[in-house]
Amino acid sequence: MKKLVIYTSQTGFTKKYAEWISARLNADVLTIQEAKNMKMDFYDEYDAIIYGGWTMAGSVVGSKWFLKNASDWKDKRLVLFCVGASPEANPDVEVSLSKLLTDEQRTYIKVFYCQGGLDYSRMKTPSKLAMKLLASTLSKKKDADQKEKDMAEMISHSYDISDEKYILPIVQYIEEAM
Repeated sequence: MKKLVIYTSQTGFTKKYAEWISARLNADVLTIQEAKNMKMDFYDEYDAIIYGGWTMAGSVVGSKWFLKNASDWKDKRLVLFCVGASPEANPDVEVSLSKLLTDEQRTYIKVFYCQGGLDYSRMKTPSKLAMKLLASTLSKKKDADQKEKDMAEMISHSYDISDEKYILPIVQYIEEAM
């Protein structure tokens, strides 16, 4: 079974997960920019295509390209994984994941979440400003609940909560098809 991992990464967390998945599955790897430059028949040789992007405002960066093409790849094992700054146990993660795909897409694409972190030193200025503004707003909120206080503290600085264990369900799902 030939496998391909495609990803986009702003600060390196999604790239790290893409590389871990690729190494574990012996899969080829492309950035989304490289993938977009390929002719569509390039993907014919793959039995599994895994797309990873980072989460932003409830969506997965670059996933529109993947989802548009996934309808032509229904005969393949398809995975969409997203990497976010929230711990996996955050209930908001499950809510966001449930909104990523249509009911039809859920019949041929499996979604996974991998917790990553924040790296302000590698973040683009607009994203950095938005995150810092959110942290400041939450920390100054007079009637903030505990969840908001915890979030303000967490996003006020860089951190890494990524772990290779989060690829195991993805690897298992792909290997089940082999």
